[in-house]
Amino acid sequence: MDLHEFRRYAHEIVDWMADYLENIEKYPVMAQVRPKEIMNQLPPDPPQKSESFEQILADFEKVILPGVTHWQHPSFFAYFPANSSPPSVLAEMLTATLGAQCMIWQTSPAATELEERVLSWLGKMIGLPPDFVGVIQDTASTATLCSILTAREKAFNYSINAKGMNDKGILTTYCSTETHSSIEKSVKIAGLGKEYLRKIPVDENYAMIPEELEAAIESDLSKGYHPICIIATLGTTSSTAIDPLRKIGEICAKYNVWLHVDAALAGTALLLPELRWMIDGIEYADSFVFNPHKWMFTNFDCSAYFVKDPGALIQTFEILPEYLKTKEGDRVNNYRDWGIQLGRRFRALKLWFVIRHYGVEGLQQKVREHIRMAKDLTKKIEESEDFELLAPVPLNTICFRYKPPGIDDTEQLNHMNEKLLERLNRTGKLYMTHTKLNGVYTLRFVIGQTYVKPRHVEQGWQLIKETAKSLD
Repeated sequence: MDLHEFRRYAHEIVDWMADYLENIEKYPVMAQVRPKEIMNQLPPDPPQKSESFEQILADFEKVILPGVTHWQHPSFFAYFPANSSPPSVLAEMLTATLGAQCMIWQTSPAATELEERVLSWLGKMIGLPPDFVGVIQDTASTATLCSILTAREKAFNYSINAKGMNDKGILTTYCSTETHSSIEKSVKIAGLGKEYLRKIPVDENYAMIPEELEAAIESDLSKGYHPICIIATLGTTSSTAIDPLRKIGEICAKYNVWLHVDAALAGTALLLPELRWMIDGIEYADSFVFNPHKWMFTNFDCSAYFVKDPGALIQTFEILPEYLKTKEGDRVNNYRDWGIQLGRRFRALKLWFVIRHYGVEGLQQKVREHIRMAKDLTKKIEESEDFELLAPVPLNTICFRYKPPGIDDTEQLNHMNEKLLERLNRTGKLYMTHTKLNGVYTLRFVIGQTYVKPRHVEQGWQLIKETAKSLD
């Protein structure tokens, strides 16, 4: 493809992108295909000769698009937001065109210095103390793994990377029973063993119980184990429960244990000063992560990871083969040493575009509106005779179930709600997902999509009620 053709097709694709976003409500939110339906339309062998770009685009629309679940649809209420926005999409186009490899300062000075500045902005925007320093990771899962590895190294004076763990005994990590599954995966990858991940009980609001945490630490110490890391969650995946950060932090300080704060979704809500009660006690934290690629209108992937001691992070991950040595040395940040990846994308560009396009006030306005819509729907659920709320709603995630009068059997209600969710998603008019809270099948309605309006929430609620009535 020469540049003349590139220009022509680029304009065509941009027109398609704008049309897609303008008409996205015409698509079913969840892909309405069966397993292998897409695969069976794709040839088993690659083409031996060049194919026309027109045919490639035609097959994209005919074969691929029907198998896409439309995360940017305003009636996407499943899982968590994974938002894009026009300025972020445009920045991604520039990033792809530049094709920069941003592993060290010299390979793209602008990428490094923009990342440093934008993360400084972001820390101020969400109310982090000024001694926290940020870096962009791909996901919160990776950031949490970085945190656990740093905690492991710091606990043993950075000797494990050099000599291994053979003589270190048993290292224990702590989180709540509601913490994201990536914590367990990180513990396994770090070689700590999931058997030594302590899942601490939660209270009636699904938040970690500090007294249970301290008891678990005391028990492990009595066995000669080494507690190294505690993960507190602001906004658990199932119900957006908020762990009591100050009390957990005081325990970390008492026992000299690393504190990592996972605010993957809820961190965006910290844009609002009225919600910064969630980070009361943040001064105890050693690391903090949240995902602008969830609720801050920035394309995946973009995870903001902040540390109080960047030297500990760098000492955990730094490596300097001859081909990466440069004359700038310690005068610049070489972000290859701030995480697992050597190769790095120019992720800061889209975050810069988003913050500048919306401004802090514009971002705050959108987040407040999402929370307001969640509060309005919560009130309707509470007032309904046929539905019940199953967890507090501190932010934008509503956990509830269909519970018609006279039916109290948990298994029967679980079956009814599972059937209800399947029917709702099959309509293509909305997309929701579920969780289980204390064994109760729970419907989750998450309001945070870039283009969602009150009418989409109301239409969704009406569809839920109508569909529930049709269950037999």
